[in-house]
Amino acid sequence: MEVVFLGTSSMVPTKERNHPGTFVTYRTEGILIDCGEGIQRQMKIANIPVTKVTKLLISHWHGDHVLGIPGLIQTLASTRTEKKLEIYGPKGTKKRLDHVFKAFIFDNKIDLEVIEIGKRKIFEGDRFYIEAWPLDHGVPTYGFNIIEKDWRKVDMKKAQKLGIKQGPMIGKLADGKSVTVDGKRIKPDNISSIIKGKKLSYISDTALCKNCYNMSKDADLLISECSYTSDLEDKAEKYDHMTAKQAALVASRNKVKRLILNHFSARYKSAKVLEDEAKDVFENSKASFDFMKAKI
Repeated sequence: MEVVFLGTSSMVPTKERNHPGTFVTYRTEGILIDCGEGIQRQMKIANIPVTKVTKLLISHWHGDHVLGIPGLIQTLASTRTEKKLEIYGPKGTKKRLDHVFKAFIFDNKIDLEVIEIGKRKIFEGDRFYIEAWPLDHGVPTYGFNIIEKDWRKVDMKKAQKLGIKQGPMIGKLADGKSVTVDGKRIKPDNISSIIKGKKLSYISDTALCKNCYNMSKDADLLISECSYTSDLEDKAEKYDHMTAKQAALVASRNKVKRLILNHFSARYKSAKVLEDEAKDVFENSKASFDFMKAKI
């Protein structure tokens, strides 16, 4: 799983920080979390083809998180013919997208599926699933978990000693099925082990709330908004945002392995002051910046 930060500002973009957008690659999936203004250009700079986007997760419908959607759809419609774009968003997303299609003239159509979030697990595939957790931001807002399922790793040295080579038998063992070689039944537990899947938690715009803790337990990587430093906690509370210290507290109490801060107020020319505040509480904290990459 690889994460590319395409935009790390909050409501107002700066010269250094674009509107919000985070791109997560997992196997053949390209998951774009939020699509602020200018995301297409950010993707080009990061050498990410727009056609790589297979899923768009909309945390909420504040403009800084969605102003790039019309352009993204227009470009996809002109460059792709086979892939389907899945859009997941809060209740009302279908109606809002209908308004987008009425407001702009799209010469080409796109294979589009819109799913309004109505349950926690919004997607499940063979290797991973996605959860949506309600947050507290004054409008319907969600944070997201992208969770890799536990998987079985075959010890190839043991397999080769037993006469098993790369091929269908290895696939069966990886799926937890027994195989027979030269009349001998081999169970998957004999030559393989279970690997714990990775977990990415993404806390979007929100005031500190219970679900910040509930959703991010034991995350390998927590990406969390922190619009302000703690000296502006009253302001953060007024606008339903978090401070760097609060984000770090969530990471510390939840046994998170790594915290990356995101969504900074334009008042901060440098995000180092937010990073320093977070590190006082949770050492493995880092402030994101546009085009930063992180692997899980």
